[in-house]
Parts: sequence; structure tokens; C-alpha cells
Amino acid sequence: MSKKSAGLLLYREISDHLEVLLVHPGGPFWAKKDEGAWSIPKGEFEDNEDPFSAAKREFAEETGLSLDGEAIPLQPVRQPSGKLIYAWAMGRDVDLSHFKSNTFSMEWPPKSGRVQEFPEVDRAAWLTIEEARQKIVKGQVAFLDQLRRKLQASNTKRGR
Repeated sequence: MSKKSAGLLLYREISDHLEVLLVHPGGPFWAKKDEGAWSIPKGEFEDNEDPFSAAKREFAEETGLSLDGEAIPLQPVRQPSGKLIYAWAMGRDVDLSHFKSNTFSMEWPPKSGRVQEFPEVDRAAWLTIEEARQKIVKGQVAFLDQLRRKLQASNTKRGR
């Protein structure tokens, strides 16, 4: 069975524009990559685990921030690797000064025998949708498009 991930796409409306929260993967493989490297905070989950609970857990692990409350379900997106990502959008304005990611260990440099610890996520940032489209992994752009459509439909219903 193919792997599955679950994540949260936080958004906030600032004045006249929409911003989303994305994270940059940590570790030496991603250190010099920027465009096309960012992601929604997400992680893998098991078959017996509730995807939304997994999304909230992964968000907390990757950012050090915990969230609860209403969420907008987005359609899952299959990645070129075959992995299926489930995502929920949440309207929140979180303070990134408290950002702190969990860590992982790996041998680095390769074949050196030295094990080093790296943050799973080394940066988090609020980005406009246009900036996010440039930064996010291409397989996740669909989440940005879904969010924009759902918010436009919601604003139309409210008469905005």
C-alpha cells in the first residue's frame, strides 16, 4: 500500500491579501534548496490512525504549536511518488516566534560514521499565495488552489 501523509494548511487574511503558513525541511539535503522545497506541515500516519488527528500531531511536531478547532477539509492530493496527502485548512494567525521543530538523527557526512541531529523543519513563514506557489513543492500547489476556491465560495455566500 502506498504511503499517506496528513497536514494542516494555515491561512490568514491580512488587509487585502491571503497568506499561508509553509515550512522548509531541515537537514543537509534541503539546506541550499528554496523554490519548490517548502511544504505544508505534514507527516505520515498509519492505517488505524485518524488522518485529521495525525495532521494536528504532525503540525505540533514540526512547529512546536498545537491547534484545535474548525477546519476546512481539502481534497487529498496524490504526489508523483504515489504518496497520498490529506490536508485541512484552518484560519489562524499564529506567532512564529515560538516556532520549534522536532529533530531527527542521521549519519552526516555520508559514510563518516558521525551521527548528527537536524531539525525536521528549519524554517516556517507566512507567505502570500503568489509567493507560496513559487516556494511549495509542486505536488502541493493543488492545496493552494483548493483553499482559494473554498474561501472565494465562502465569501460569495456571505455577500463579500
